[in-house]
Amino acid sequence: MDLSLITEGQAFRLQPESVHGMLWLQTHFEESHWELLAEGLATVSHSNADELIEDASNAGLNLSPLPVLSSQLNS
Repeated sequence: MDLSLITEGQAFRLQPESVHGMLWLQTHFEESHWELLAEGLATVSHSNADELIEDASNAGLNLSPLPVLSSQLNS
């Protein structure tokens, strides 16, 4: 896996999982964002995530979009 997209509310958090994933992110985002990207703290909107997924897939990256996880406590 090179890049995970983790659903967080109305956005996806980008989590690089390999050197290839991080290098790809560095070619698509400004240097001022690299630290946040490396730490998995950057998020993108759902519409931007769709474009990012398509572009990364076309570049040969292995992606892991993760579903929304939820839990409910029953009393």
